[in-house]
Amino acid sequence: MFETLLKSTVDAVIRFQRHTGFPHWVNTHSAAWPAGETLHFIGLCLLIGAVGLYDLRLLGFARGLPFRALQRLLPWGVLGFVICLGTGVGFVLGNAFAPGEYVRNIAFIWKMGLILFAGLNLLVFHLTGLARRVEQLGPEDPAPLPARMIGAFSLMAWMGVIFFGRFLPVLGDAF
Repeated sequence: MFETLLKSTVDAVIRFQRHTGFPHWVNTHSAAWPAGETLHFIGLCLLIGAVGLYDLRLLGFARGLPFRALQRLLPWGVLGFVICLGTGVGFVLGNAFAPGEYVRNIAFIWKMGLILFAGLNLLVFHLTGLARRVEQLGPEDPAPLPARMIGAFSLMAWMGVIFFGRFLPVLGDAF
């Protein structure tokens, strides 16, 4: 089933690439790819800066920082995720030299899986009411154990996303 889904995704990406001028535009404008990489990195800094700091506080670091203050940074993390999503889609669709190469790459598959895991982890944090419980804590109060576990899972997932993103050209014999 997974292989069928992967094959249909690869086919859809290749069809899109063939029927638009986007890959040609990306590969004929010398600043397009470096600009995308720069924006992707800025988005990643915003995302990891906001989410990572919040996760570290969940784990007990920087106890002097109240959770309510840290929550004001989370919209910057969302903005970072949106920037990364937009530029990431641009990378996948702009790769005219080897259509479908990203979606066949094991590092890319792991990266997408970890992003999905991080999203599900965040969903659990909110749906279980942990987010509301944490919001009520004072600056020196430790987070409950389930919230600390979610913070640890989140940090591990995002570090994995960075690792597999960085190693896209190395793992899976791509590019």
